[in-house]
Amino acid sequence: MSKDLREILKNKVEENLNLSNNHRINFEARLKNELHQEQKNGFGFWKIAASITILIGLAVSIYFFNTNPVEPKLAKTFDSLGSVSPELKKVENFYLASIQSEILELEQTAENKELLDGYLEKISELDNDYKDLTSDLNTDGINEKIINALIDNLQLRLKLLYQLKEQLNNLKTVNKLKNETNNI
Repeated sequence: MSKDLREILKNKVEENLNLSNNHRINFEARLKNELHQEQKNGFGFWKIAASITILIGLAVSIYFFNTNPVEPKLAKTFDSLGSVSPELKKVENFYLASIQSEILELEQTAENKELLDGYLEKISELDNDYKDLTSDLNTDGINEKIINALIDNLQLRLKLLYQLKEQLNNLKTVNKLKNETNNI
């Protein structure tokens, strides 16, 4: 149980403690001696710490310079932009789905066949460029420049399809106007 410190001190009988006549002088001398010892030993810690740091640095440098070169691990191969990261997979899937959707919406007629073939040929070339960029990704490793080029390729293909769709709509409008003027 806890006791009240005040009560303990009240009940304590005061003893007459006499200090020696030289007590203060002895105390000051001892204090100066301890402070003097601390000043001498103060750099000892830093000397030990510096020695340990140098030894560790030497050990690490010897280890790295004397070890055999690390044999390359089998590199992960990338078959598309989506295999680099989940975020890039989402980007790639978005563009590929949009491209596929736009291609499926195209109607081929006798009037637009030549225009359609020209655009689809250009998109096919861009698809081959995409495959080349993917092989560059495998040889050069993950590189921001290559990843940006892959995304730009997908964006360009989609942009071409939007342009094609717009030109097909314009062609359809022109043909409709011609038919109306011929019927009048």
